[in-house]
Amino acid sequence: MSTNDTPLAEADYIAATAGELSRKQGADKAAALVSQKALFQRRGRIALHPDRLVLTDWSDTSPLVLTRADITGAETRFTDLYGRFLGGLLNAGKPLILSTASPSLGDIYLLVNRREFMETTDDRQWEKRINDWRNG
Repeated sequence: MSTNDTPLAEADYIAATAGELSRKQGADKAAALVSQKALFQRRGRIALHPDRLVLTDWSDTSPLVLTRADITGAETRFTDLYGRFLGGLLNAGKPLILSTASPSLGDIYLLVNRREFMETTDDRQWEKRINDWRNG
């Protein structure tokens, strides 16, 4: 196994693109008050490697593999698509948003290691980790 095959960090994720979130209706948003999985249909493992970020199980056929050049920004914040009402009142519920260079993919909203009951995630740690990696 090469060094590039060993992840620097790895965790569970649920995710959706900005386009997918924008198409969600009132019933989906109401269901999200019980479980965020109603809004975030993609789920798998996020793995940060020395040369790439991998979101396993992104599609039925393959993972999503992003290089440093593919990611133009990483930040945790509430937006019109996923606000404080849906994400919880605590700052710990802010989604990690990866801005990508791909117009067809757009922004990716992630909840990393989301704990349903506590409504917390590891998104802030992953924001720092990804930005350090991008700038490294």
